[in-house]
Amino acid sequence: MTLKTRLVFWFGGLALLFLLLYVLGNVLLPFIAGMALAYFMDPLVDRMERWGMSRTIGTLVALLLFFVAFLIILLLLVPLLHSQISILIDRMPDYINTLSQRLEPILEELRVRFAAQGDPDLSKLLSSSGTALSWVASFLGGLISGGAAFANIISLILITPIVAFYLLRDWDRMVAKIDGWLPRAQADTIRRLAREIDDTLAGFVRGQAMVCLCLGTFYAVGLTLCGLDFGLIIGIFAGIISFVPFVGSIAGGIAAIGLALVQFDSLVQVALVAGVFVAGQAIEGNFLTPKMVGDKVGLHPVWVIFALLAG
Repeated sequence: MTLKTRLVFWFGGLALLFLLLYVLGNVLLPFIAGMALAYFMDPLVDRMERWGMSRTIGTLVALLLFFVAFLIILLLLVPLLHSQISILIDRMPDYINTLSQRLEPILEELRVRFAAQGDPDLSKLLSSSGTALSWVASFLGGLISGGAAFANIISLILITPIVAFYLLRDWDRMVAKIDGWLPRAQADTIRRLAREIDDTLAGFVRGQAMVCLCLGTFYAVGLTLCGLDFGLIIGIFAGIISFVPFVGSIAGGIAAIGLALVQFDSLVQVALVAGVFVAGQAIEGNFLTPKMVGDKVGLHPVWVIFALLAG
């Protein structure tokens, strides 16, 4: 097989894979979640095998421990979050309308100023802000109450454990099967690279999970101390999506500051809410990520900070 043929083969395979992911995204989600769970639980099952357990029993015990821990976390969090989420869903349209009314004078003043300066496009954009905010309110309401999302969650809960069990039980056999497909001349190099990728990926995920946990706790406690309604929900949400750098602080900050503008009359309290996210971003970028992620993947903290600043 020539180099050109190999490149066509691999790029064609990748294109087909992305097409399948796009078309079957919702269907594949439980299987991807099951694969991820099996991947990260495999070291624990391997250790149980060394203790004398069979692979099947070790798989059952590992998954049982995982789901018991998951259930305990849910039982602790659900009572705290359920009432806040219900109230937030009910109040969301009112919050959006109130925010729109409070911002309308500012937007109108900006529209007049830019119109006077001869910038009609920006003036039209500002004049349509109220309509945009109303659209956001209806979109969020539909997103929260959507039946498709509920069906996907149920599918994820029911199918993921089954997929994880079969993959985890047969993990070593599947790895051995794939190893048998490797070209003999490059087999040692591919195995070495795969081990390095495995160690780095596992270290990154563990480190980033710790960062998310720390940030979620910091945001939730900070927003609650500021007196922000639903601060616990926003803080936990911002912490979870902080797995993607900057996304958690930006999305959580927008939600929290918007809610603070509706709830508080004093701009000082709004500034305190914004300060929680500024402080959280500073702690993440200068301490949490360099130490917890950089140490796991073998990067010096300075290089991690540089990577974060580079985006």
